[in-house]
This record gives sequence, C-alpha cells and structure tokens, in this order.
Amino acid sequence: MKKQATILLAALLSFSANAGFVVIGNSAGVDALSKGEVKQLFLGKKSQLPNGKSVKIIELKDGDSNRVAFHDAATGRSEAQLQSAWSRLVFTGKAEAPTQVTDFTSVINEVTANENAIGYIDEASVTDSVKVLIKY
Repeated sequence: MKKQATILLAALLSFSANAGFVVIGNSAGVDALSKGEVKQLFLGKKSQLPNGKSVKIIELKDGDSNRVAFHDAATGRSEAQLQSAWSRLVFTGKAEAPTQVTDFTSVINEVTANENAIGYIDEASVTDSVKVLIKY
C-alpha cells in the first residue's frame, strides 16, 4: 500500500510538472494518430498502424512516474491493469510486449531507429528527429 501511494504521489507531481505528453513516431512513418488509435495501440488491442504496418510500441519501464502519468491520460489504465493486460496478451501469443526503455532520450532513439515505432515523451523533449503524432 505504501508503494502504491508513493507511485501515485510521484505520478501526480510529475504530471503537474510536465508541459504535457506527446506520442511520437518516426519521420518516415504515419503522420498522425487519433486518441482512440493511441489507446488501442498502447493497450495491445491493435497491432497495426493506419498505414497497415505492424507497430513497435516503445514504453518507459514499469513503475516510472511518467509512464503512469501518460497512461492515466491516454489509456485510463493503472500500472497493475497494464501489466495484467500485456501479460495476458503475451502469454496467449496475441501480441509482443512493448520495448521498455529508461528515459525519454531512449524513447526518441528507438523511434528514430524504427520506421514503425511509436512512443511517448514529455512535450519539452521533442527533437527534429521525430514527428509528433498527437498531443495530450
């Protein structure tokens, strides 16, 4: 219980400190995503981008306060709900688990290296090497 309270407090503090999150994609990939598409992709309910290509999801590590804040805004799911849903999808062979990285710079590097990758970062971290697909 104490751990959950700490994670929740950290998420609330980091969320209020952020300018907002953006979902980013490779500059050669899709041009935009709707909020519904983002939710389906990050929950593993959809595995293809609007251009028909298989998506590669880039996530921050489990428990990261920015991950918790992003999912609160984009998917409405808690950390436990996310882990449960992805475990079930991976176990049944319906999806591959998202690639997890430690920080926003790593998200940008992964998205830049893969045309079909998407990830989320703080809006202030956006660089010219990626394309903003949607803002939260």
